[in-house]
Amino acid sequence: MLTVLGFAMIATFLVLIMMKKMSPIAALVLIPALFCVAVGQGAQLGDYVIEGVGKLAPTAAMLMFAIVYFGVMIDVGLFDPIVRGILRFCKADPVRIVVGTAVLAAIVSLDGDGSTTFMITVSAMYPLYKRLGMSLVVMTGVAATANGVMNTLPWGGPTARAATALKLDAGDVFVPMIPALGTGLLFVFVLAYVLGRRERKRIGYLSLDEVLVPETDTVLVAAGAGGGNDGTDVAGVVGGAGGAVGLTKKPVGGAGGAPGAVPGSGSGADEEFQGLDPNRATLRPKLYWFNAGLTVALLAAMILELMPIPVLFLLGAALALTVNYPKMAEQKARIAAHADNVLNVSGMVFAAAVFTGVLTGTGMVKHMADWLVGAIPEGMGPHMGLVTGVLSIPLTYFMSNDGFYFGVVPVLAEAGAAHGVPPLEIARASLVGQALHMSSPLVPAVYVLVGMAKVEFGDHTRFTVKWAALTSLVVLASGILFGII
Repeated sequence: MLTVLGFAMIATFLVLIMMKKMSPIAALVLIPALFCVAVGQGAQLGDYVIEGVGKLAPTAAMLMFAIVYFGVMIDVGLFDPIVRGILRFCKADPVRIVVGTAVLAAIVSLDGDGSTTFMITVSAMYPLYKRLGMSLVVMTGVAATANGVMNTLPWGGPTARAATALKLDAGDVFVPMIPALGTGLLFVFVLAYVLGRRERKRIGYLSLDEVLVPETDTVLVAAGAGGGNDGTDVAGVVGGAGGAVGLTKKPVGGAGGAPGAVPGSGSGADEEFQGLDPNRATLRPKLYWFNAGLTVALLAAMILELMPIPVLFLLGAALALTVNYPKMAEQKARIAAHADNVLNVSGMVFAAAVFTGVLTGTGMVKHMADWLVGAIPEGMGPHMGLVTGVLSIPLTYFMSNDGFYFGVVPVLAEAGAAHGVPPLEIARASLVGQALHMSSPLVPAVYVLVGMAKVEFGDHTRFTVKWAALTSLVVLASGILFGII
C-alpha cells in the first residue's frame, strides 16, 4: 500500500507542476500533507515535517549565504573576466551561446556545488538568451545536465556517499569512471551544439560582430538597480564609449538578407541593446585579488572539508560584505539586492522538507526501494552492475541522494555479491543517474537555477528530463563499453 501511495504522491506532484496547476512551493507542502493523512499518519505530520526541516536546514543556510556571497562577488566584478571570455566566444550566435553555457557550467562545477554553478552561469548567460529571444529552458536544461555529470566529482557528494555506504575508497570508485563520465560530458557538449543549431534555425543567425571587441571593457551580466544581481533587469552590451551597438538578424542560409529587428518586442530602454556601465558603483577593482583569493580559499576549504559548508559561506559572506562595502548603508543595499533570490530559494528548500519528511517518515521510500529491488528477476543477478546503473536513473530523480545511496545501493550490492559482482562495480554504476538527478524536485539547487532564470519548474522538467536521461544512458553505455560496469 505504501509503495503505491509513494509512487502516486510523486506522480501527482510532477503532473500538477508540469501542468502548472500548482506552484512548486504549494505542491511540495500540500500534496505530501494530503498523502500523509491518506495513509493514516496525519497525527505524525508535524513530527515528519520538523524532522525534514532539521535535515535540510543546513542546506537552506548554505544556499542563503552562498547566494549572498556569490552575488557580492558578481557585484564587485570578480567574474567579469570569465564572462568576457565566454561572451567573446559566444558573440551573438545561438550555437556558440548554448555551447558556451555548457562549457561555463562544467568549469564552474569543479567547485562541487550546484548552487554556485547555477548562480554564475545564469548571471553570465541570462541576458544573452533573453535579449536575443532564445529559449531559457535550453539554458537551464544544458546547465543542469552539465552540472549533473560533473556532480560525480569525489567532493561533489554522490561518489562520497557511494563509497561511504559500501565502505570503499572514493578514489577507487571515481577514477575508473572518468572515461565514461568524460564521454557523458562530451555528449552534453554535442547536445548543446544540436540545441544551439535548433535555436539558430528558429530565430535566425544574429550578427553582432562589433560586440566585445578587445578594447571594450563592457561586461554582460544580469543586474538589478544599482548593479545588484537580483535578476530583475536584462543587461545588454554597450559598444565603445558612446552608444548602443547595432544588431542585425539574417535568415539562416540566406545571402544578402535585409537586416531585421531583435526578436521580441518592447519600447524605450528595453528596445535598446544596453549594458552595464564598466564603472558601476558596485565594482571594486582595487580589491579584485583579495576577492579572488578569498573565493579560492573558500572553495579550497570546502574541498578539504575544514568546516561545514554553511559555516564557510556564512563567514565568507560576512567577510566579503565587510571588506568590499565597509559602510553599513552599502551592506544593507547589497543584501537587499539579493534578498529576493534568498527568500525564494530558502522557502523552496523548507517546502521540500515537507515532501522528503513525509516520504521518509511514513516509510514510503523504504517500501518503494524494497519493491523495486524485489522486482529484479533472479536471472539478472550476475548483471547487477547494469541493473544498478539502470535503476539509478529513475531512483536518483525520485529520491534524495542520501535515500538512494544509503538505503538502496547497499541492498543492490548485497544482491550483486551473491552472484560474484564486486561492490566497486555497484558503486560505479550507481553514479550513472546523476545527470538526471540535478533536475529532481528534491534538489534545492535546481530552484536556484529556475528562479534566477525566471523559468517555470514544470517547463524546465518537461524539457530537461529526456535529455538528462539520455545523457545518463550514454554514461551507462560508455561504462559497459569500457568494461567499467
